[in-house]
Amino acid sequence: MKATIFELKRFADHDGDGIRTTVFFKGCPLRCVWCHNPEGLTALPQIAFYEHKCIGCGKCQKEDFNPDACLGEARVLYGKEMTVEELLPLLLEDREFYETSGGGVTLSGGECLVQSEFCAELLKRLKENGIQTAVDTCGFVPREALDKVIPFTDVFLYDIKAYDEDVHIRCTERSNKIILENLKYLDEQGKTVEIRIPYVPDYNDREIEKIAHFLKDFTHISRIRVLPYHNYAGSKYRALGMKHSLPERLPTDEELKSAKEILRCITKISCP
Repeated sequence: MKATIFELKRFADHDGDGIRTTVFFKGCPLRCVWCHNPEGLTALPQIAFYEHKCIGCGKCQKEDFNPDACLGEARVLYGKEMTVEELLPLLLEDREFYETSGGGVTLSGGECLVQSEFCAELLKRLKENGIQTAVDTCGFVPREALDKVIPFTDVFLYDIKAYDEDVHIRCTERSNKIILENLKYLDEQGKTVEIRIPYVPDYNDREIEKIAHFLKDFTHISRIRVLPYHNYAGSKYRALGMKHSLPERLPTDEELKSAKEILRCITKISCP
């Protein structure tokens, strides 16, 4: 069994508690206007060209060119097929950091549960080694995908981008019905969930109160995080030869503060 991985991020501190290694899987069912990981959208490997890094060595003109051989690191391969047996030892290398910080391993993407069978096997092997596990998901996946990983997942990092279906379609090109239903299902299963709300002015900024009212009766939400939109990914889109729809306006500190206050007041859930 193999999965296509586009990055291993070691010493991550924003993908769950403690120090973590985050595994980024390729392929995503959503097309978010603000996507900051365009290299995770397609399931296929891609080679990016960062022109400003090119030193003109000419190595890339050879037929058997390997992007890893690019002297200026101008060409980058996003997407490598790996087996659980290849990936697991890399994730266990930082076991000491996980244990001392209360961290572990997070599966992310793209949407990691597009490759749910692989995720389930990897998570199972991590749990057998005593590693805390997290799954970062957009929730737009079949119920069967959740069922495969639920037994081996300590916490779900769950994206809620909008409550209104029309707004969600405008932002992601997909309905949010399955996303909201899957979140209810996780709560019914007693799984710990951390809600993550990307805050994007002029797109979902008016959804905060609606989301709060939807979440207030859930019983297994540990915290809600508001993630401020940033537009750093422009260079990735250019390097991959992809057009982007990244919004220009960034959220202000006041907007973020107000969003968090609304969520705290209505849900009574921690919103750091």
